[in-house]
This record gives sequence, C-alpha cells and structure tokens, in this order.
Amino acid sequence: MSHHKGHHRDTDLLHIGSAAFDPATECAPVNTPSIRTSTVRFKSLQALDEVLAKRASGQPAITYGIAGLDTHRALEEVFMTLENGSYCVLSASGLASIHLVFMATLKSGDHVLISDNVYGPVRNLNETLLKKLNIEATFFSPAHDDLASLIRPNTRMLYLESPGSLLMEMLDLPSLAAQAKAHGLVVAVDNTWGTYLYEPLTLGADISIIAGTKYVSGHSDLLLGAVVAREDAIAKQIHQMQYAIGNSVSADDVWLALRGVKTLSVRLREHARHAKTVSQHLANHPKVSRIYDPAWSQDPGHELWQRDCRGANGLISVSLNCTPEQARDFVDRLTLFGIGFSWGGFESLVQWVNPSVLENHRYWTEHGKAVVRLHIGLEQPEDLIADLDQALSILPDPA
Repeated sequence: MSHHKGHHRDTDLLHIGSAAFDPATECAPVNTPSIRTSTVRFKSLQALDEVLAKRASGQPAITYGIAGLDTHRALEEVFMTLENGSYCVLSASGLASIHLVFMATLKSGDHVLISDNVYGPVRNLNETLLKKLNIEATFFSPAHDDLASLIRPNTRMLYLESPGSLLMEMLDLPSLAAQAKAHGLVVAVDNTWGTYLYEPLTLGADISIIAGTKYVSGHSDLLLGAVVAREDAIAKQIHQMQYAIGNSVSADDVWLALRGVKTLSVRLREHARHAKTVSQHLANHPKVSRIYDPAWSQDPGHELWQRDCRGANGLISVSLNCTPEQARDFVDRLTLFGIGFSWGGFESLVQWVNPSVLENHRYWTEHGKAVVRLHIGLEQPEDLIADLDQALSILPDPA
C-alpha cells in the first residue's frame, strides 16, 4: 500500500503528515499545517477533467474543499496505516461515520444484522432513520444466537462492535466474518475501542469505523470519525455517499488529530498500565462484583483478546455489589473522575450506566447490580485508587 514506509508502524505514524520542503527556501515545518479552503483552483480545464475522472473512479481526488486538502490526506493516511486499509474517508464524528456506512451499503427493503452490544446511538439511528427508509434491523447476541439462522435473502450487512460498548464483550470476529461472507454480506465493525490495538480488516471485516474523537485525539478537544476499507467496490460506495450527503471535516480538527497521533502509542501503553493497576485493586474489593475488560485475565473474552489484539487501553467497566440507585452516590462522590460519556482523553471519566440500557445486552447477567464505566486516565494510579476507595466507602457492605 502506498502509505506503508517499511518501518515499524509507530515510526510511520510519527512521520505521516510531515510537510514537504519548499523548493525555493529548502525549509519545511515539521507537520503539515492546517490547510483551510472552500474553493480549489485548477491550472487548466484539462487538469480539472483529469481530477473529475479520478473522482468518478472512486479515488479521493479533490475538486472542492469539502474533501479537504493536504491536512486531510495526511490523517487519512494515518487511519489507513492503523487499520491496514487502502481507502479512508473522514467524517465529523464517530456517529457520522456510522451513518455514512449504513447509507452507503444499504437501501430500502434491505435487512441488516446488528450485534446487541453496539454503541447505544446505533439503536436511535435505527428508530429515527433506518425504519423510515424501510431498512429492517435485527439486533442479535453473538454469544447466544446462531448467525446463519438469522440471515435472510435480503440481508446485506453484518454490523458489529468488538469489544462491545459498555461491557467490553469480545467477539470472535474471524468466525462471524467468515459466516457472513459465505452469504455475501458486507461486514462492518466499530473499532473505536481497538484504535491501534485491533485490525478488523485483517480479521475479515470489509469496513472499519473509528471515532477519532477518542484515543486518536487524546485531548478531548475535537469531534472526528473515519471509515476505512480495503476493497475497491466498497470504497467506491462509501466515496460516492460521502459526496452525496455533503460530509465534511474542519481542517483544524484534522490538524489536532494529527497532533494526537504522534503520542498515541505512548499514551495507550500508559492508559493500559494504569487500568491494569486499578483493576488489580478493584478485583479484591468486597464491594466490587466483576470487572469487564477483555485484557483482564478473568474476563470471558480474554483468550480472544490475546489472540486478536496487540494491547489494551484505559477503558473498563465495573459492576458493584449495590443497586444502580446506590451507585449514583458513588459516582457523585468521586473527585478525580469527571462525569461524562466520552473517553480516550488524558483525563479519567466515569459513566453511570442506566440499567435499562444494559437490558439490551444479553451478555449482561448481573441483573439488579450497578455498572459504572471507568476511563482510567493518565493521573497517578495510586491517586485514582484512593479516590475510588473513598467513594466505595459510602456504599453499604455486601450482605
């Protein structure tokens, strides 16, 4: 692939986006600057015709600012390197990327199979958009349902998230993808958790979706998504839909994401180290029932994680030996964990998980207990543990 430089991937990620030398001054900034534009000029009509022909063939040729310029091309190359893909399109958020994939691959009358552990807003996308377009979705449990029995003549796509949202359920992606391919289905995977750590395209998927808002950004200061593919036919569908819906991303946000990429591997190692330290402590706490994290040795998905992933991050979920209502007091008492829905930044966050949402996940078996999702940030683990302990102290002792 054109973006492969023959070095370790970490080395390539540091150098992607380096600015070219000015031929007159023979100088260059380290990074490509944020190139903002709405209008693109062409030297001649022949040059314009050549670019239009490239775009018509599905190549990311530039005819207007909506597709971006050098800054955008650099970040696209980053995502292709991370995902082992050959085509990438950026979008305004992770959810916008999900929307783009559904619109590019499905039409009225189609049926899609969606794993029941996916990012919650996908269910809202189904209710507010897919149903109106006469696209039917079936949510299924990869651990409990027979995939082949759910495939219909009009089934067109298998949509997965691995590890799953909230409970980090690890899926056997190679097996699921092989079953889907045997029936001619497109396989799309939300790989936001797996940024840098997991390669769905290598494991059998056709499309990988990433919220660059999270670990690629690393600083909680931008919204951005990406869709990566390898097959030309699928890439062309996504490319055409991008232009049809007017998808666009700020050059400044792209530049910030490029900045974040430079420290991605280092940050992830620290997040994972801190999360492991916190998990080791919580696993022995009497008020903690279970840790949900495939990198945790006692997690049911640990063997799949060992087989398919190259590392971990700072995201874990914890079930507590208390009711969801009692857990609200625990969340409010935390001082170093901000209450928020996102993750992937430098800071620690906590999300109180609504039990009604968990009921959609058949992987969930601890009914009646509370679940909180923790993003373990770059603060010293000892300080985070002390904060968790003081908050846990207000919960009632388990019976």
